[in-house]
Amino acid sequence: MPISDDLKIAIVGTGYVGLVTGVCLAEVGFSVTCVDIDKMKLEMLSKGKNPIYEPNLEELLHKNMERLDFTSDYKKAFSDADIIFIGVGTPEKKDGSANLSFVFDVVEQIANVVEKDCVVVVKSTVPIGTNDKVESYFKNHLKHDVRVSVASNPEFLAQGTAVKDTLCPSRIVIGVEDEFAEKRLRTVYENFPAPLLVMNRKSAEMVKYASNDFLALKISYINEIANLCETVGADIEDVTLGMGLDNRIGNKFLKAGIGYGGSCFPKDTKALSWLASFNDKELKTVKAAIEVNEQQKLRLIKKSKKYYSSFSGLTIAVLGLTFKPETDDLREAPSLINIPIFLEDGAKVKAWDPIGMNNFKKIYPNEIEYCESIEDALKDSDICFVFTEWQQIKDIDPETFLIKMRNPIVLDGRNCYQPLVMKESGIKYESIGR
Repeated sequence: MPISDDLKIAIVGTGYVGLVTGVCLAEVGFSVTCVDIDKMKLEMLSKGKNPIYEPNLEELLHKNMERLDFTSDYKKAFSDADIIFIGVGTPEKKDGSANLSFVFDVVEQIANVVEKDCVVVVKSTVPIGTNDKVESYFKNHLKHDVRVSVASNPEFLAQGTAVKDTLCPSRIVIGVEDEFAEKRLRTVYENFPAPLLVMNRKSAEMVKYASNDFLALKISYINEIANLCETVGADIEDVTLGMGLDNRIGNKFLKAGIGYGGSCFPKDTKALSWLASFNDKELKTVKAAIEVNEQQKLRLIKKSKKYYSSFSGLTIAVLGLTFKPETDDLREAPSLINIPIFLEDGAKVKAWDPIGMNNFKKIYPNEIEYCESIEDALKDSDICFVFTEWQQIKDIDPETFLIKMRNPIVLDGRNCYQPLVMKESGIKYESIGR
């Protein structure tokens, strides 16, 4: 496919957004320089080792090493770049707003060293109006007489499918205020099989927040319906089947469970709610989604009170630590809310996860027992909590719970098993909305 050999691309940040973007741009033919301050991570990447778990990413990294350069030398990377993508984190502050310090650290570096006309593309999720502030900074602080055009290009990747979401996106959104930026970005994305939507920067920034918050709303809504189903005797899976066949609703993000987590939904709902409040507005639906999600994460603990008044002296099996399958990300995972409660109440916790245990050990190095198999985690346990729907967990034979557990009580936060099958096997089983 025709790619401009003269177009020099730099990407700042080698986390989910930056690294996946860089590797995928290399896959379509661009030469890309990835910039980060973490020299240990850069050393791994230079050797073709992927520092984050994401399906297919390491294979593409190996395949495209000749077109990828990893460095901490931002002066070298930025000085003659044609396009600089900013893909650094925008973590949540205590008040719920987005922390933009990492973004503006990069903006300051660019302003100090860029020596040719270029486009700076903010790919990080940032509050509406941030790109305008970035542009204002460049107007007042550029060290050289060059033109820097600022564009918004939000990402819509999901952890676990990030490579596919980048190479075959549902849409590509670019927010620009001039033809220079639009032309450059059209060149970057001309061979991507997706609709290219061009709009102003504030609209592009809002598309990202509005999309994520809408999906969070769907999840919280269906979880509330699921909780009501339990009370009135309906089955949430039959309900969502009936809902999802209506093409106005769709069947995505209608899976009941113990709440959403990860790096996007919790942070982005709070950030948009904060932004609305800051501008004397109130997003009541978003505020409700946040509240529902926080309560939903404790749903299994409430169910456990039917069997035990306290966790003291119990052995608890935890299956799944990450917030979703196919990632090692723990951010806002239900396990991080529930396990501290188990420990504070005096329980012994035995945990299994195929990918997430190493990251969990960084938080709880000695407080819980990490097991090499699901069977080891279940052995002699008094109750089992399922927090992540890994396929290995879904494939467990019900007989395993009966054989391994001291008391076969299974509280399933992801509806991995059929209630009738579990009941007929002699297991005390609770799920969500069924």
